[in-house]
Amino acid sequence: MDGHFFIFFHSLLRYGVILVVAAAGLMHLQGLLFKRPILNGERMLAIIGMVLCHVQLVIGLILYATRFKYYDHGIPAGRFWKFEHIGMMVIAIVLITLGRSLSKRAKEERAKQLRVAIFYLIGLAIILWATPWPGSMYGILTGRHSWL
Repeated sequence: MDGHFFIFFHSLLRYGVILVVAAAGLMHLQGLLFKRPILNGERMLAIIGMVLCHVQLVIGLILYATRFKYYDHGIPAGRFWKFEHIGMMVIAIVLITLGRSLSKRAKEERAKQLRVAIFYLIGLAIILWATPWPGSMYGILTGRHSWL
């Protein structure tokens, strides 16, 4: 197996991760602002977002382990893949996991929603920054010309 399947699935899954994490963070923020209890759908969305992040991380680690020798950190694209992308994504997923874990331990509804909203939205911002989008500097340097 040459890894093209993992690259395609990793690129495709990023949209699911971004959509679900954004929806969960914004729904919890809305619940916090309107002072309403957490709905089952919101709780489920936060869980699905965290699970998708972990699946994405596992696929990313498989790609990282199988392609590590190809990343020359002497060039900007190599440094990006070898250090910045993986490091920032791990930090984002840790923050999202922390948000979910800390919200489970909180006693009050507002505290639960606050933790999910803050940690998920900060994690989302990091994910959006560390993704090599087509047309961006790292997207161009890495040859990412397609949205998949």
